[in-house]
Amino acid sequence: MGETLETRELAHFLVVADELHFGRAATRLGIAQPALSRTIQKLERRLGVVLFDRGSRGVTLTPPGRVLAGEARHALAAVQAAARRTRRAATATPHLVLAMKAGGDFGLLPPILAAYAHEPESLPVRVVFAAERAQLLRDGRADAALLFDPADDLHGFRTETLRRDGRMAVLPASHPLAHRASLRLADLPAGYLPGPGDEPSRRPAEDAAGRRPAPATVAELLQLVALGQTIALVPRSLPAAMPLRPDLTGVPVLDAAPVTLVLAWPAHTTSPARAALARPVATVRTGGEAAGCPATA
Repeated sequence: MGETLETRELAHFLVVADELHFGRAATRLGIAQPALSRTIQKLERRLGVVLFDRGSRGVTLTPPGRVLAGEARHALAAVQAAARRTRRAATATPHLVLAMKAGGDFGLLPPILAAYAHEPESLPVRVVFAAERAQLLRDGRADAALLFDPADDLHGFRTETLRRDGRMAVLPASHPLAHRASLRLADLPAGYLPGPGDEPSRRPAEDAAGRRPAPATVAELLQLVALGQTIALVPRSLPAAMPLRPDLTGVPVLDAAPVTLVLAWPAHTTSPARAALARPVATVRTGGEAAGCPATA
C-alpha cells in the first residue's frame, strides 16, 4: 500500500511538470507554494525517487520524473474516462458514442451500424464528428472511433481493420497531370493537402499567418482543389463514398503509402455493447483487393 498514488497528487505533480516552476504551478492551482512543495516531497518519499532537480537555474524533471509524467497523464485520463463512461451507462437511455471524421468511413459505416443493430448487446449509437477522435477515446467522451493508421496515434487502443487503401491525387480536371494514368509522389507539385488518413507532410506555400490549416471536412478539401488552390492526396476508394464532382479528376499515386481505416477502442474497456460493435466488422470488411491494396485483418 506504500506505493498508492492519489489522483490529486498526480494532478499537482503534472502542473509542476508543465510549468517547471513551483510558484507558477501554485498560482495555477490556486494553492500556497509551501503546500505544493510538501505535496511533491511527500510523493517523492512515497516513491523513493527524486522527481525534480531543483537547482539555481530552475526546476527540471529527472529521468524518473519524466517517466511519471507520461504515466500520470495516462492514469488521470483513464480515471476521467471511467467516470464519464460510468455516468453515461447510468443515464435513462444508455448509448454508444462513435467518433469519426466527416467522410472518413470509406462508406463502410452504414452497413456496420445496420449489422450492429441486430446484435443482442447493441445500444443506440450516437455518431460525433471530430478531428480529435483519438483524444475523445482517451478521455471517455467516445466509446469507439474510426481512426487512420499511421496518421492517428493508436497507442493504448485495440483495433479492428476495416480497409487498407491505396492513394490517389485529386486534381482539377484542367490540371496538366489530370490526364496521366498514374503518378508518383515526385510528380506532385511542391505542396498538397492531406486527405482522410494522410499525414500533413507537405502543404501549400505558407501565407503571412503561417501554415494553412487543413480543411475540417473532405468536402472543404475538394472545394479547395476545384478552386485550384491545392492538390489533395486521398484514399482511392473515396469516390465510392463521395463521388468526385465533374470538374475534378482522381489519378492513382503508385508510391504513396497506403492508409488503413480501423475501428478503435480503449484496450482496457470491457463494455459488452462496445465489444458487439466490433463483430460486424468481419462481415463488412472489404475482401480481396481494396483500391490497389490487399485487405488486412
